[in-house]
Amino acid sequence: MDTQTLQTYVHIVEGGSFAAAARRMGIAKSMASKHVSDLEASLGARLLTRSTRSVKPTAVGIEYYTKVKAILDQLEVANETVRSAAMHPAGSLRIASPVSYTLKTLAPCLMRFAEAFPQVQVEMVLDDRAADLIGEGYDAAIRVGELQDSGLVLRRLNAARVDVVASPAYLEAHGVPQKPEDLTAHRCLYYTNMRGSRTWPFQQGAEVIYQRINPTFFANNGDLIRMAALAGHGIALMPDFLVQEDLASGALVPLLTDFRLPDLPVSIVYPSRRNMSAALRAFLDFTAGLGASGGCAATMGRRGAAAQV
Repeated sequence: MDTQTLQTYVHIVEGGSFAAAARRMGIAKSMASKHVSDLEASLGARLLTRSTRSVKPTAVGIEYYTKVKAILDQLEVANETVRSAAMHPAGSLRIASPVSYTLKTLAPCLMRFAEAFPQVQVEMVLDDRAADLIGEGYDAAIRVGELQDSGLVLRRLNAARVDVVASPAYLEAHGVPQKPEDLTAHRCLYYTNMRGSRTWPFQQGAEVIYQRINPTFFANNGDLIRMAALAGHGIALMPDFLVQEDLASGALVPLLTDFRLPDLPVSIVYPSRRNMSAALRAFLDFTAGLGASGGCAATMGRRGAAAQV
């Protein structure tokens, strides 16, 4: 039986009439009468004695009213608890995020989010692979790069510039490539989570050319690729958030600067917009417009105010 039937019965007992209960429930008097008739039929007992002047509960009806009233009160408390949680960010939030991007860029925003929403328990799982959000129990994931259509909701946060880089020592020993096709003769360092089989994208006008390379070192972590480049082991394709300081210091040198490389989009994905928790909604708002320096949305710092390589 549904709660509307039980609530109708409670209101009839409290109001002393079908009409009073019908007004309180916002239904027709005939519907209130039907609810009680169906209830009595399902229980196999008479709950109310009816006369032309009044409606009164039977002995078993009084006992039933007492127990049902208590249950409905507990249900309302439970409902209010959930409504309150949906309005105020609290509870657990499990986010998958790539290792290097999180440590280099996202971390300052995460610290400010933790300060702004102390009632939210954030679990960051750092992993460069594309996690199965639903199967592995994640609320959302940060991803860097073009994404395949997965049925998830996607919100773009920003984009990272991409550079082809090498150390001065490597270039002195092996020469400087002048055009993308020259890379076939060089030692290349390959990030294995990239889409495209052993190719790097170079943009010519509106067309993207995927240049075949011959990797001599493979890794699924951007920091390890950077370390190999710094050690002079080859040429690497790197997002700017990993190599900005190295380029500024001269430890790495930008190559093929006359050729544009497509930016890497940074996105947050989550399963559904429906019935979203307040904690996830706050996280999405907080990371909106995430900058390359780790800056968050305008809400940062306001305690309790309404983001793969």
